[in-house]
Amino acid sequence: MVLTLFPTPAPAPALAPPPSILALALAAGVGVGVVVVSPSAVLAQWVTPQVVAPRLQYGTFASVAAGTNVSYHIYTPPAYDAQPLRRWPVLYWLHGSGSATAGIAPMTSWFANAMSQGLMPPMLVVFANGLPYGMYCDAADGSQPVETVIVSELVPHIDATFRTIPARNGRIVEGFSMGGYGAARLAMRHGRTFNAFSILAAGPMQLDFPNAPPDAAIPLARRELIFADVWNSDPALMLAANPWTLAGMHATTLTRTDPLIRLHIGSADSTLAPNLDFHERLTNLNIAHTFRVLPGVGHSTIPLLTALGPSNWAFYHAALAPRCDAADIAGPNQSTLPLHAPGDGLYTADDIIVYLNWFFTAAPAADVAGPNQSTTPDGQLTADDIIVFLGRFFGGC
Repeated sequence: MVLTLFPTPAPAPALAPPPSILALALAAGVGVGVVVVSPSAVLAQWVTPQVVAPRLQYGTFASVAAGTNVSYHIYTPPAYDAQPLRRWPVLYWLHGSGSATAGIAPMTSWFANAMSQGLMPPMLVVFANGLPYGMYCDAADGSQPVETVIVSELVPHIDATFRTIPARNGRIVEGFSMGGYGAARLAMRHGRTFNAFSILAAGPMQLDFPNAPPDAAIPLARRELIFADVWNSDPALMLAANPWTLAGMHATTLTRTDPLIRLHIGSADSTLAPNLDFHERLTNLNIAHTFRVLPGVGHSTIPLLTALGPSNWAFYHAALAPRCDAADIAGPNQSTLPLHAPGDGLYTADDIIVYLNWFFTAAPAADVAGPNQSTTPDGQLTADDIIVFLGRFFGGC
């Protein structure tokens, strides 16, 4: 018996982003002087301009949380078209502060070249819109629900629109600078969504947000605006959102579920000291992670990734390797969890019953194998999938 998982229809063409107020004013011949706009209005640019790069798509979705359309970009490798039944892992890339789009083109080229050379597994790369200074948090006043938009809306939208592996074991979250901060906090707070997280030159990691390193790129005036817009200028709210605090809150879960975590920083980076402190924090909490300080590297994305050498590519392979907890998919009484999400820590008949239910209802999460029991999902449900799942179950891992 072969059950075929048909690919999801291609999404409808996205709406073009609206012109800015300034552009409309100039087009209408209206003189523009000094305009005072609230920081929240400036920051909440939910629909960005489109970035053009090979195999890069631009899309929008209707966000309930934001109350408007939200844009994103996504790179699909050539194999995505060549293998129309296959499902693919997804890397969610979180940008740094200042611009939601400036890094998309160079990072698209970086990932595309790596995949074409076989350095990293082929995967989809989603460039999320975290707003220029959104901090990957839900703003305290509700005006910028960035975390909710990404985790609760963007991730399900991508799974529904593209042929993804719609499960924890098929998702990585990675980011640089503000994006590294975001990768840390989103993965710690949403352990059933992401299997691995990469924290690159993260900032702000200090516990006192306005007290930036002396050579920080963001000036004090801008930091005060961010502090007000995201956390109502309340140090307690900022501290509660900080990865330092979240690591302590979720330490038990992180040690049990053992996500793959890396934390890397350049020796010439102004955010080095807070990242060193965070490394010590994770170590003291017994949260497994890799940590490297790259000599001579400043606060720059591609030089940091380049300096990592072969270990950079090994991270992505390890993040997508079959995990030893892969068969723990259910709790008592066959309560269901997403495939490879943290289960109840027990291997029982509940796990087998839940898996077989997924299999016979053609659920995408049941696709765990390819031909000859390879561990690459191939878009079809066959006896190979059952054999691979049972092998994990009875293998005692």
